[in-house]
Amino acid sequence: MAEAAAQPVPGRVLVMKFGGTSVADADKIRRVAARLVAAQTAGRRVVGVVSAMGQTTDQLVELARGVSPRPHPREMDMLLSTGERITAALCAMAINDLGAHAVSLTGSQAGIVTDTVHTKAKILEIRPRRISEALDRGEIVLVAGFQGVSTAYDVTTLGRGGSDTTAVALAAALDGDCEIYTDVAGVFTADPRIVPHARKLRTVSPIEMLEMAGSGARVLQLRSVEFARNHGVPLHVRSTFTDADGTWIREDTGMEAPIISGIAHTTDEAYVTLTDVPDKPGTAASIFNAVAGAHINVDTIIQNAVTHGDADVTFSVPLDDLPLMTNTIEGLCRELGLHWRVDDTAAKVSLIGAGMKSHPGVAAKMFQVLAELEINVRMIATSPIKVSCVVSRDRVAEAVAALHGAFEAELAEAEGSEVDA
Repeated sequence: MAEAAAQPVPGRVLVMKFGGTSVADADKIRRVAARLVAAQTAGRRVVGVVSAMGQTTDQLVELARGVSPRPHPREMDMLLSTGERITAALCAMAINDLGAHAVSLTGSQAGIVTDTVHTKAKILEIRPRRISEALDRGEIVLVAGFQGVSTAYDVTTLGRGGSDTTAVALAAALDGDCEIYTDVAGVFTADPRIVPHARKLRTVSPIEMLEMAGSGARVLQLRSVEFARNHGVPLHVRSTFTDADGTWIREDTGMEAPIISGIAHTTDEAYVTLTDVPDKPGTAASIFNAVAGAHINVDTIIQNAVTHGDADVTFSVPLDDLPLMTNTIEGLCRELGLHWRVDDTAAKVSLIGAGMKSHPGVAAKMFQVLAELEINVRMIATSPIKVSCVVSRDRVAEAVAALHGAFEAELAEAEGSEVDA
């Protein structure tokens, strides 16, 4: 096994991202400030990326919906971007009180340029001149995560968990390292809240982390993992509250990939089924062009057997996008003569591991475990390194725990200690 961490390079930029639970109150912000100062004292050029404090974003969303049943996306971005700005300014104050020098920047001041899609914008480029100048002056730079400025000069936000993407993009632009600090000690073989004896992984490959994030693991935002993989940025996921190493997201140097790296689950998807779909060229393109035009990401897509010239098509969408999906699908059904229904009582459990490609029988064993628990599998989706089953939401925790126990021997090499309280 390779060493868990590379030695830090003095003078190299270190981007340190802190999530909402890490900056939830004044004491925690002061603790984060001390951590940033310590990194600078150790010789690094430090950029801190911060999320909104605690539940601030949820509170702002609730406030907006109390004012307007359908808040305008542009104004939602103006509103939601304030949470991270507050944290950045407070953290800079705490750093200055420690005798170091800090400056806080909004996403636009930091040079984060996005497309024009509000509430889920994508980063187009980073213009880090202002950050580089501050680092050259010996300052710690605090960047408000989750946000940028569009090519139309509007404030935009990057979607839930977007501060992860902010941090990775800045590390890529500054040719630096990236550490993601959170309230857990790293990436685990399963959700520790469901499997208390889940083990912390030393390393996870980028492609496995992509599948884990896409399947519900909440440690990293999916787009941040994609960005890191595309730009060659190693990620270190670790706890804000200890100095222990966490989990490295990088290509493993081991001889063989683990059969199973983790068991992920998600309960925040809905499953849309279109019925009476004509079996003719172009119908699927019309359906998913309309969905893509509404900027809705779909995951699992299954077409049932055609009967009497028609078929059923089922696909999953994020629960948060269901109201937008409703408007899109209603128009599509009127246009194409389709019918539709929504299942929002389902959940998905997934086995992920690069070694599955060369080890047959993983899917069969998974189905057997679920069958013995009398958990009905509604849908199945696979990739070379993933098997996912859609099950009833009220049985998903039971499924995760049982699968973790059943695949104990196949799980990736991990740290043997249980989760720290």
